[in-house]
Amino acid sequence: MRAQRVWKVNGAANIGHLQSRLDDLNKRLGQLESQHPESWKVEELRSSALSLSREIDDIRCAEATEALSELLRK
Repeated sequence: MRAQRVWKVNGAANIGHLQSRLDDLNKRLGQLESQHPESWKVEELRSSALSLSREIDDIRCAEATEALSELLRK
């Protein structure tokens, strides 16, 4: 069984913070791609953006799972 990250669900504030970081990364990525499309920095920023988007997805899934668990308990 693959280990999964366990998130302490902190609601929209946590997702909002991560989304803001992702937006900043995407903005910098767009600028760098237009100036130096073959730069190693582009790949590094892409990797960081993908990692952040996975974190956001993990939190959203954890929240949805928690909400579903609450519904099933009732």
